[in-house]
Amino acid sequence: MPTLEQAVADICGRTVRSSERLAGGDISGASRIVLSDGSTLVAKGGPLVDREARMIEEIRALGAPVPTIVGQKDGWLVLGDVGPSQPFNGRAWDAIAEALDPLRGAAQHEDFGWPEDYGFHRVTVSNTRHSNWIDFWRENRLLCHLPELAPELARRVEALAARLGDLIPDRPPVALVHGDLWGGNVVWNGTRASLIDPCAYYGDREVDAAAMTVFDGPPRALFDRLDLSPGWRERLPVYRLWMWLIHIRLFGEGYRPAAEGDLDRLGF
Repeated sequence: MPTLEQAVADICGRTVRSSERLAGGDISGASRIVLSDGSTLVAKGGPLVDREARMIEEIRALGAPVPTIVGQKDGWLVLGDVGPSQPFNGRAWDAIAEALDPLRGAAQHEDFGWPEDYGFHRVTVSNTRHSNWIDFWRENRLLCHLPELAPELARRVEALAARLGDLIPDRPPVALVHGDLWGGNVVWNGTRASLIDPCAYYGDREVDAAAMTVFDGPPRALFDRLDLSPGWRERLPVYRLWMWLIHIRLFGEGYRPAAEGDLDRLGF
């Protein structure tokens, strides 16, 4: 795999004057680079950047704001720089709802899932397609984690999976979901919210609403703007649980109380 400087020179035809490592990036490390002409871009390196590029293009095709793809080569992806993110305020939450709205336009004939799997470091994100949303969530977002969980937590997740049909719909309207929409994966530059670092697939748009509550406290106005289906609050812990399970596997048992809290809310 070439160095960042080599890859950017090959992709952009310009040399790198300087680079600055950006925070975050559980899959592919990202850096803001300054080119020889003074312009800035973002470069990401890793084994799955080609899959990320395809997700970004699919999101862009529906009209949602994402960085432009400048090019990719040999495990490197170069993106347009949407700027450093500012703290969220009321205008930011409105902009986030506006950014997500085009994703409702996914083709309704699509099965739930994605043509290829994704991943966070050593944790595979299975996207095997299902025509039934309950089956997709049960197999790809819950049961797949059981061998890696502590026995009691695994038992509770398995019990939830067995009753999943009582909690979520089998065929909600198909949306293209970002899939990992915590606040760090939204860049609010003061006028526009851009979606970055997707883990995209076709699914229930309530997945993204749930993800926004993992580390952030969105105002009620965000959910009002999203115009979610009745009962979304009761379903939110089902979708948020997947985020906690991923974090347990990536970062350890410190996230287990959060997972257990959502299982408590769901009665399991």
